Amino acid sequence: MKHIESINNPKVKQWKKLLTKKERDKSGTFLVEGFHLVEEALKQGEQILEIIVSEKVDLPSRWDAGSTPVIQVTEEISNSLSDTEAPQGIYAVCRITPAEVQEAKTFLFIDAVQDPGNLGTMIRTADAAGIDTVVVGRGTVDIYNAKVLRSAQGSHFHLPIISGDLHEWIDKLQEKNIPVYGTALEGASIYTDISTSDSFALIVGNEGNGVGKDILASTTANLYIPIYGKSESLNVAVATGILLYYLKK
Repeated sequence: MKHIESINNPKVKQWKKLLTKKERDKSGTFLVEGFHLVEEALKQGEQILEIIVSEKVDLPSRWDAGSTPVIQVTEEISNSLSDTEAPQGIYAVCRITPAEVQEAKTFLFIDAVQDPGNLGTMIRTADAAGIDTVVVGRGTVDIYNAKVLRSAQGSHFHLPIISGDLHEWIDKLQEKNIPVYGTALEGASIYTDISTSDSFALIVGNEGNGVGKDILASTTANLYIPIYGKSESLNVAVATGILLYYLKK
């Protein structure tokens, strides 16, 4: 096992750069933190490049790292890589792999969602609901942001997540007669009025402004969830969960 003690080591500097979107895009790699995410990365062996572990941490005996390099570092180095208040002392560098969409029937489209916790929760919810593909549109927070990764709880390794032009995707699906549902507060149908089907796309939008009007104008139908109490609206991730589970019925 290789051991690094200097925080000025070039490898350490490179790992720290992965906390920025610029370096993730440039290198085609991202950093995951914590036992659960590293274990999920290990299950998708082709994506994981190396494991970084604090000298005070042992790898679980059930893990099979195979030929994946394991690099031990000082606690100081480990803490410098962390994006959390209570670091677990374990990380993995993973490769960003092009998402393959094969015979996908169900889609979640995300328009300009800016809160990383919301985005991660929506990715995790889409995974749990059995959605085939997530497409993230312009203006949305980076899908490999540390907080997004943490909120998604490993779902990045389970389903294709694509950055794309939502208009192009809508056109593509409508050519295949796959219904595309937007979400809106006005000029929309209550979601339970929609007949469920084997194929669909759901579009959810920005926390403050919702789905863009230009996108809503090109959907098959737009849906809303009624509010029975005094709250003005539902959190976008909660609304996504309600709608995905209804449409997947």
